[in-house]
Amino acid sequence: MIGQSSKFRHVFGKAATREHSYDGVPITHSVHDNHYCSANPCFIAVVTECTAGGCFLVLPIHHTGRVVPQHPRVCGHRGRVLDVKWNPFDDYSIASCSEDCTVKIWDIPAFGLQQNLTKARKTLVAHSRRVAIIEWHPTAENLLLSSAYDYKVLLWDISQAGAVILYPVRVILMPVHHRYPSEALLLSVSFNSDGSRLAVTSKDRRVRVLDPRAGKILQVSSWKSHRANKVLYINGLKMLLSTGSSSWRHRQMVLWDEDLSEPLYEEDLDGSAGVLFPFYDPDTHMLYLAGKGDGNIRFYELSAEKPFISFLNEYRSVLPQKGLGVMPKRGLNVMGCEVFRFYRLIAVKDLVGPLSMTMPRKKSEVFQEDLYPPTAGNQAAVTAREWLLGINRDPVLMSLNPEIKPENPYAEVCTASGRLSPIGFMLAPPAGVETEDQDFIELVDHH
Repeated sequence: MIGQSSKFRHVFGKAATREHSYDGVPITHSVHDNHYCSANPCFIAVVTECTAGGCFLVLPIHHTGRVVPQHPRVCGHRGRVLDVKWNPFDDYSIASCSEDCTVKIWDIPAFGLQQNLTKARKTLVAHSRRVAIIEWHPTAENLLLSSAYDYKVLLWDISQAGAVILYPVRVILMPVHHRYPSEALLLSVSFNSDGSRLAVTSKDRRVRVLDPRAGKILQVSSWKSHRANKVLYINGLKMLLSTGSSSWRHRQMVLWDEDLSEPLYEEDLDGSAGVLFPFYDPDTHMLYLAGKGDGNIRFYELSAEKPFISFLNEYRSVLPQKGLGVMPKRGLNVMGCEVFRFYRLIAVKDLVGPLSMTMPRKKSEVFQEDLYPPTAGNQAAVTAREWLLGINRDPVLMSLNPEIKPENPYAEVCTASGRLSPIGFMLAPPAGVETEDQDFIELVDHH
C-alpha cells in the first residue's frame, strides 16, 4: 500500500481549544445533507437556527471564543437557509439559498457585521420550490449554479444589472412537458478544475457527468450495487469519487474513471447511516471522508496507479459533526505545516471547532515547498461571458510562500475601513457585454 511509504502518513488532526473555537453558535436544525458552513481567510459563515425566516452568522475569522446571542446576522430570507458559499474571487461576497425559493448575494463589510443585514445586493428569482444547492464556478467570475426541488438546475451571471435577476444565463436541467425526471433532482454537484464539466448525484442515486453550457448529460453510472449520495471530481487524476451506500446498506466509497463505465475501486466502510462528505486536496492528492453525525474523519492518499486509494489515518472525536466548512489553501498556516483545515459544526455543543490537519516537520520555520505547490488562488481565469462563449481556462495559480506573496492577499483590506475590491482583478467588461448577455437570457427564456 502507498500509505506505508507516503510522506503524508504522519498527518494528524489537531482540534482547536474551546477559546480558539466559535462558542455559542445555535447551529441550524435543518435536516438537509449540506455543510451549513463556509470559510475564507477573512470570515466564517454558519447557518443558524432562528425563530422566523432564515439567517446565518458571519464572523471575522479571528473572532473566536464566545459569540453573544445578540451578534448581528444576515437575515433577509423568508424561509430557512439551506446553503451558504463564499465567492472564491471576492472574500466580501457570499451567496445563500433558502426554502423561500430564492438565492441571494450579500456584501459583507470589511470589519464584519455591525448590525443585522437584511438587504441583499442581488436576489435571484426563478425557482418555484426550495433551493437546496448552490455552487460557484471554479474559474469564471460571477457565475453561480443553483439547484432546487422544482427539478431545475440553473446558472446565473450575478454581474447583471438590477437588484433582482429573473433569468438565468443557462438552464442546465429542467422538467420537460411536466415530466419530472429523478436525474434533475440533485443531491450534490462538483465542477471539474476548469468548470467545463459538472458531476452530479441525483435522487435516483446515480452519478452523471454533464456539459454545464449545453445542459447535456454525457455519462451516467450504471453500477447497480452503489447508491451514490455525494460526488467529487478528483482533479489532476482524471477520476471521480462518489460516496453512498451498497445494496447491503453499508457506507461505501467508489472511485470512477471519467467515463463512469465501471468502478476503478470500491470499498465498504461501515454500517453507519450518516452521509459521508468527501473532500479532496489536489495539491497533496489527499482525500478526507467525514461522516455526518460521526466524530471521525478518515484520510487517504490517491494515486493514478493501482490500488488508487491508500488509507493514511483517522481523526477521532466523541463529538459528532452536523456539517463542515473548509478553509481555502491560501488561508492556511503554511509556516505551521497545516495542509488542510476543517470547521466542524458540533450542534450538541453549539460549537464550531476548527480542526487543523498538520504535517509534522523538523524545520517548521522554513517554507516546505513539497507540501505547498502553486495552488488555485482568488483570481478568476475567465469572465462569465468568455466562459459562456466556450472558453476554458485552468485556475490561476498562486504561490503560498509568504516571502513571495502574503498568505492572505486581502491582509490590508481586512483591516482597512470600508469594502475594497481585490485590486487588479476588477477589469471593466468590454463595451456591449450587457446587450450580448441579454441575448443569452432571451434564448433561455423562450425555451
